[in-house]
Amino acid sequence: MAIKQRNKVNASFSMSSMTDIVFLLLIFFLVTSTLINPNALKLLLPKSTNQISSKQQVSVSIKHYQEENRFTYHINGQQQPVLYEQVENSLQVLLRNIEDPTFTILADQTVPIERVVQLMNIAKRNNYKVILGTSPE
Repeated sequence: MAIKQRNKVNASFSMSSMTDIVFLLLIFFLVTSTLINPNALKLLLPKSTNQISSKQQVSVSIKHYQEENRFTYHINGQQQPVLYEQVENSLQVLLRNIEDPTFTILADQTVPIERVVQLMNIAKRNNYKVILGTSPE
């Protein structure tokens, strides 16, 4: 006497839960990638093939307005400019309790080297490390 099973094993696989996970990951990466861009200022950085991947702590941007021959300094990409005389104090406050204080200089292509060297002198006086920001070639 042959006994047959009434319940058949269903060998199909449901992909609906997998697509839910993929869409959640996609949304997560889209949201976090918009938070990565630290620069709020539009700068034309010089091009370089050497890129330093370092954990950026503080950035100082120098914007050059050629029509007026005017320079503005922005700390951490803020829209509100800071006077050059206040840059050193602001950096001291931001880098006070950091073990290896480093800041990045982001300067327009049209900024004279003298302005960049002034920021490097601030770093030397306070024993900070400096990274000169460039855009990839």
